[in-house]
Amino acid sequence: MRKFQVTVNGSTYEVDVEELGGGTQGNVSQTASTNTSTASSAPISAPSQAPASAETSGDTLLEAPMQGKIVSVKVSVGDSVNEGDVVAVLEAMKMENEVVAPNAGTIASINVTSGQSVEAGDLIASLN
Repeated sequence: MRKFQVTVNGSTYEVDVEELGGGTQGNVSQTASTNTSTASSAPISAPSQAPASAETSGDTLLEAPMQGKIVSVKVSVGDSVNEGDVVAVLEAMKMENEVVAPNAGTIASINVTSGQSVEAGDLIASLN
């Protein structure tokens, strides 16, 4: 077993990796970074685009917590939501994750559509 330190999205994890096979191994270099505040580079993908009619006029911005695909949008512009109400469903790593309103308010804009891919931090909706 070999132990490695891995940083993902600013969180540091310690992992044990088992070496398999009896073949000859080449040189393995390991670099450890002590700066966990830098963001890791995201995979290259086509830029996601919001619908042309979308506005970002709300006071509270609701952003994607992780990279994934929007499965469904549960609200419409003008709907009232309470804190914890489901605004959208995001599929990431074969799991559906509910994106909920962080506080009560009215939906000011919806910036995604069903089937759209999003990156972590992309704007999903805004609330007034």
